[in-house]
Amino acid sequence: MDIVLFVTAAALLFILIAIAEPVAERLRLPYSVVLAVAGAALGVAAVVVRSTMGDSLSEDLQTLLSLPIRSAVFLHVFLPTLVFQVALGLDLRRMLDDWVPILAMAVAAVLVATLFVGGALAPFSEMGLLACFLLGAIVSTTDPSAVVSIFRGLATPQRLARIVEGESLLNDAAAIALFGFFLTFVMAGVPNPTLQDAFIGLPSTIAGGVLTGWIVARLALLAMVMLAAFPLAQLSLSIAVPYGVYLLADHVLGASGVVAVVVAGMTLNWVGPGKLAPATWTNLREVWELLAHWAGALIFVLASLLIPRLMQNARLSDIFLVAVVIVAAFAARMVMLWGVLPLLSALKLSPRVERPYRIAILWGGLRGAVTLALALAVTENYRVPLDVQREVGILATGFTLFTLFAQGTTLGWVIRRLGLTRLAPLDLALSRQVIAVALQNVREEVAEAVKDHALSHDIVRAEAKVFGQRLDQAVALADEGKGIREKDRITLGLLALAGHEHDLVLEAFREQQISSGRAEQMLTDVGRLVEATRLGGRHGYRRGAIRSLGYGRFYRVAVTLHNRLRLSRPLSVMTANRFEILLNQRLILADLHAHIDGKIRRIHGRRVAEILHQVLAVRENEVEQAVEGLRLQYPGYAEEMQRRFIRRLALRIEEREYDTLLADGLIGKELHVTLRQSLAGARRRLEQRPKLDLAVQKSEMLRQMPALAGLDAGQLRMVQRRISTVYAQPGEVLIRKGDPARHVFFLASGAVEVEFAGQLQRLGRGELFGQLGILTRRPRRAQVTAITHCTLLRLDEQRFLDLLQGNETLRRAVEESTARRGLMEAAAKGKPSDQPAAVSG
Repeated sequence: MDIVLFVTAAALLFILIAIAEPVAERLRLPYSVVLAVAGAALGVAAVVVRSTMGDSLSEDLQTLLSLPIRSAVFLHVFLPTLVFQVALGLDLRRMLDDWVPILAMAVAAVLVATLFVGGALAPFSEMGLLACFLLGAIVSTTDPSAVVSIFRGLATPQRLARIVEGESLLNDAAAIALFGFFLTFVMAGVPNPTLQDAFIGLPSTIAGGVLTGWIVARLALLAMVMLAAFPLAQLSLSIAVPYGVYLLADHVLGASGVVAVVVAGMTLNWVGPGKLAPATWTNLREVWELLAHWAGALIFVLASLLIPRLMQNARLSDIFLVAVVIVAAFAARMVMLWGVLPLLSALKLSPRVERPYRIAILWGGLRGAVTLALALAVTENYRVPLDVQREVGILATGFTLFTLFAQGTTLGWVIRRLGLTRLAPLDLALSRQVIAVALQNVREEVAEAVKDHALSHDIVRAEAKVFGQRLDQAVALADEGKGIREKDRITLGLLALAGHEHDLVLEAFREQQISSGRAEQMLTDVGRLVEATRLGGRHGYRRGAIRSLGYGRFYRVAVTLHNRLRLSRPLSVMTANRFEILLNQRLILADLHAHIDGKIRRIHGRRVAEILHQVLAVRENEVEQAVEGLRLQYPGYAEEMQRRFIRRLALRIEEREYDTLLADGLIGKELHVTLRQSLAGARRRLEQRPKLDLAVQKSEMLRQMPALAGLDAGQLRMVQRRISTVYAQPGEVLIRKGDPARHVFFLASGAVEVEFAGQLQRLGRGELFGQLGILTRRPRRAQVTAITHCTLLRLDEQRFLDLLQGNETLRRAVEESTARRGLMEAAAKGKPSDQPAAVSG
């Protein structure tokens, strides 16, 4: 084909893509529907032109109008791009909170749709059962962009939107893997599948894709780190990842290429922000968003161009079969929405989905380019029987056309009829008050600004009068909503506070005060804070704040690896990350007070503002306690981290000064570039955090324990080998009444509450507890609960008794602690005469 003709066709396609977006907005239709209509219209036009003017057209033009597009273009060029960008853009940390419903909906929805469609079609179709199941797998793929755009345009609960989006995005990988499985057994010359094939073949294909994607992504990331001085080279390498891993898995290893691409994108998404420079990571995601936008649009247009080809052998009887597929697909979706989702909600694994949202999800399950591409792959496979090729192509295309033109064009009307576009009464009342406050601010600023301009007084007065009337109307409407309860105002104020915290984290990230990985973690915590506040108000905000201070779900695994296997790196990395997050969180929380006084007070009043200040002060105090606890645990490391924090801040201020000097014309561009390069080198050196040696830190903690101050070098080494570190969160029970006594605890940081003989006592840093049960050889008589985030050193019974026998300092510490708490008499009862008095527990 002539290159000029090809470039012209490509340019026209991009013009079509550019026009389709504003047209879709104007018509209030999904973007994919407009692209499909345009593509189908061009396909019909190409067929008409070829049939009427074929002989008079040039050979190149005839080739172009014959639409030489093969399924390999979709599966090897566009599909990896779309899937990789989706995986790269997922909020994986938030998805971990809901991985059960997301995977259940993604995998179960594909399986149920495949079984329903295949089973319903088999009695009426000339194809075999396996071919019917193949068609079921093809039509079970949804169009992620359509579903995501629908829910982002609605005021849906965040957790529900995340589950629906995650299910829709992972749906394609599961469906394509199942499609490949059934296609193998539909092709001529392949024997019927056995149970072994079904239960071993498909899982091994998926597992191979998972392993391949993870390994390739880790190797690619390692290479990108080595190319840190060349950001454009890093971006170029990232573009090679999805295509390389797809070809390696699909054509070399016989694994699932799509699953490999998904896992590679997720791996890069999870690890990349902590390894790459913030600017590089931001640019990488922006580049992939653009590539995915182009790929998604092109795959829709090109697939729609092929609709006439796929439907050319359609018969009147095929309409009935398409109707069977439609009914079966809807029935399968209803089973998921009215069966599986309520079950997950009853098990507390998923939020409750209201009926209007379920109807919107049902009607919004559009099919599109992926379905057409898979159908095209079947029609082009010469090993698939001709009757199967024909029927799969027609039924898949007919079903796609129904979802696009019947569901897609009416989806907006359905959503409006369900009332999902209307504001809730509370949001409506709040919006009126926000408008009134905003207009008051506008009036004040405009009045101040016009003083500096030589404007006619008559014009100024006339405009002020018009604006005043508008302001009076807004105030009158706002007065109607003053009946908002104080409880709701507090919730709204906390949501505004969390929203501003989100903005401050992003600003700190742009100012390079926070690394990419820590910024993502902080944004995830803020997202959880917003969600908890929406569900639980003030108490939800407190729960979310406490959770953000926790060590996370993987911390106990890291501690176990450190204590049992002496693998310290995971724990040291997580501890270092926690240092950085807490130091930045402390600064951000301090800035939130100004936001309360500047914005929130004007909307919600003085009383609500005071309550928000109190809530924020409690949170600041908890963060300060956590920072202090880390400082006590790791004094040398904490000092170095604080130094690096100050240096990072100083570098940003210095950079800002150089930018100001350039803007004022005091330095030239060449000097400015040189200065910025020197700052970039200093910033790269700061990105290398100091090594956290947990063994050294544990030794330091042991020396700081007053009860262990008299240990000689041999005893210290023995204790250091045998003692383990325990991390506790607020409310965690460390010792329960009636449990056998096997350990004694030394409190390195934090505070615990001891309930003994009906009395409550609080213990702080340096205290020890848990000896009484060991010395009296009786079950625990006290209950000990952490009241802050705590770090404790835990020593087993035999080592403690050995130390007690040979260390006078420890014996005195036990006696003094017991006497100070007035427990000497209680501890003495039942203890062996040769042992000292013990403390409670």
